[in-house]
Amino acid sequence: MRIISGLHLTTFFLILVLCSCANTYAGNLVRTIEEFDTAIATLEPGDEVILANGTWTDVELKFKAEGMPDKPIQLKAEEPGKVFITGQSNLRISGSYLVVSGLVFKDGYTPTSEVISFRTSKNDLANNSRVTNTVIDRFSNPERHDTDTWVAIYGKNNQFDHNTMIGKGNRGVTLAVRLNTEASLENNHVIEYNYFGPREILGSNGGETLRIGTSHYSREYSNTVVRNNYFDRTNGELEIISSKSCGNVFRGNVFFESQGTLTMRHGHHTLVENNYFLGNRKPNTGGIRIINEYQTVKNNYLYGLTGHRFRSALVIMNGVSNSPINRYNQVVDSEMNNNIVIDSDNIQLAAGSDEERSATPIGSSMSNNVIMSKSNLNPFTVYDDISGISFEGNVLNEEADVPIEKGFSKAPYSVTENEHGLRVPAQSLIDQIGFGEVKLPVAKEETGADFYPHVYKVVTPQSGGTRSVAAGTNTIVEALENSKPGDTLLLENGGEYLLTKYAAIRHPVTIKSESGDKAVVRSEKSSFFLIENGGTLDLENLWIDGAESPDQAGNSVISTSKYSMNRNYSLAIRDCRVTNLDVNHSFDFLKVYKNTFADSIEISNTEMSNITGSILSLDKETEDLGIYNVENLSIEASTFTDVQGSVANIYRGGTDESTFGPIVVVKGSEFTNTGMGARNKSEASLKFHGVQKLHISNSEWNQSAPLELHLTNGEPITAIRDIVMKDTGEIRANNDEYKIENATYK
Repeated sequence: MRIISGLHLTTFFLILVLCSCANTYAGNLVRTIEEFDTAIATLEPGDEVILANGTWTDVELKFKAEGMPDKPIQLKAEEPGKVFITGQSNLRISGSYLVVSGLVFKDGYTPTSEVISFRTSKNDLANNSRVTNTVIDRFSNPERHDTDTWVAIYGKNNQFDHNTMIGKGNRGVTLAVRLNTEASLENNHVIEYNYFGPREILGSNGGETLRIGTSHYSREYSNTVVRNNYFDRTNGELEIISSKSCGNVFRGNVFFESQGTLTMRHGHHTLVENNYFLGNRKPNTGGIRIINEYQTVKNNYLYGLTGHRFRSALVIMNGVSNSPINRYNQVVDSEMNNNIVIDSDNIQLAAGSDEERSATPIGSSMSNNVIMSKSNLNPFTVYDDISGISFEGNVLNEEADVPIEKGFSKAPYSVTENEHGLRVPAQSLIDQIGFGEVKLPVAKEETGADFYPHVYKVVTPQSGGTRSVAAGTNTIVEALENSKPGDTLLLENGGEYLLTKYAAIRHPVTIKSESGDKAVVRSEKSSFFLIENGGTLDLENLWIDGAESPDQAGNSVISTSKYSMNRNYSLAIRDCRVTNLDVNHSFDFLKVYKNTFADSIEISNTEMSNITGSILSLDKETEDLGIYNVENLSIEASTFTDVQGSVANIYRGGTDESTFGPIVVVKGSEFTNTGMGARNKSEASLKFHGVQKLHISNSEWNQSAPLELHLTNGEPITAIRDIVMKDTGEIRANNDEYKIENATYK
């Protein structure tokens, strides 16, 4: 037998230890879902499970374990940002003292209702656990109105920090705190230093970025702290943040050019403090909305907010007497004090007052606010009795009007840019209300996953290169197949182009000819252009002619995808001519399908004539759920002649108040023999149902069907002026709550 000396024995044990450590590390570096499941089953406090770099497709990761305060169990990427979770995948965690970090979810969507869930079953929740330095990027269900949640936090004492979430395209909350069991009440979660990247307008309810609780549990305490997060153009719906529980704190967050508000929708005892709202005069940017009891809004900075009504800079709502749990609780004993409001348009008091919402605010105060703006010299709108709000020490600029005399004083409009790049009032006013230094509480670069860029590049038409396209058959189709996002396809002046295949628009692209003779485009297919998910199309200085289209009903020049689109598109028609869409009946210019949504549609300096269908039928969401097909529509300096259908038919039904649009402008246009076809079910030249902002001016109708308005909820703004109606019926409307000025009938 060989004897091992003491020295050699020490070396031997050292080798054993090193081998043991190496084997332990190797055992926890998992490369397949099977290895992951095996590793999870044997975890002990202090262990790690390391996902190997690469792409993990169609995996449902279930991380269930019990760590200890000083020995958490970690699930992390081999290298942060190099583990990609794709396909139909999700992550569920439960147990105690768990940490998840370094993962990227993209190119897929959850097969369940949550991407990251702080529970593995109804009764198995995560407590004292953390998700950090993780990314969810466009991980959206392809069905636009199928609802899912990207992150759902259950349990108690959990932390969600330094994560990045960008581009949710389908319905559902980006991040939700759930209170649906006793084990998730009074949870004391912390949500901090996250980057909530841009979210497109959803065009319906269900587009919140952050929600804490639901109406059913709204009188329970969550005690969640939301601090130092950056909300970057989170435009999903009216409520960027929807607080629906008690005891929550929102402190030190930044809202950059975000459409909507931080809303205390349900629940009491909320603190909203030291948040910065940077609207920069972008449309529909809003601030803070108070509903319910014992709410405190103080020391917030609000700049350049343009929203009105419920998305105003500051809003105190009316409530419902003896309100059911899912409606509007009366504002009681709440404060809106020591805030700075600069260059913002609207402050609403007793907002939403109607037959149901008749309970005015009581026991509340609005004190020591500095409000400086020349963009609207009558910033306050008072909808009902505000005797239940006390006013003291508020300051407005000299030119502005005040809602009541008591509690307001005037000062010169002295707004300058400070060393931090923020617009501020005179220092004496800042000192007067004790606001302190006006400085962002958190920079964008301090939030989100440290390995993931904060750049959300929005590619627009004409932002790329230019490709010359020779006249001929399918040359446009071939050029589109070789194009890159943002490219311009330049057609020959006067050149003739024939499509015998569909021209698919898969990314932003412009098709145009230079000023002068228009290039002529014809098609042998039922549609010329198909806008697919991710596509955006500009057409400029083209002659679109239907002479070669198939002899069948239901053709169109442009069609959206027949399938749900979870990304918004835009369409612009400029300096074009559209003729002879008449080979058969119902030949439309634009045909849209359900579950598709346009950020904007523009028709300008364009002539359209001899069309058997409609120009824009944006009326495919008829379930009266507040869903619609377009946010912004503009028709300017254009003529429409012999159009059998309607030029525009927009429908937004229901009573939902979570959205801003549709917003429509019709200016300087002519409508001759339009809307008179037997198949025009709208029986109108233009029909607007539920449009929230409508401005029609300097336009003329000749021998056409009338203009029809159906004004619904949301205090729609409808203004019509300087119009002429020749041999055309008078405007039809369901009520007279619209303004008309200088209308001439002949």
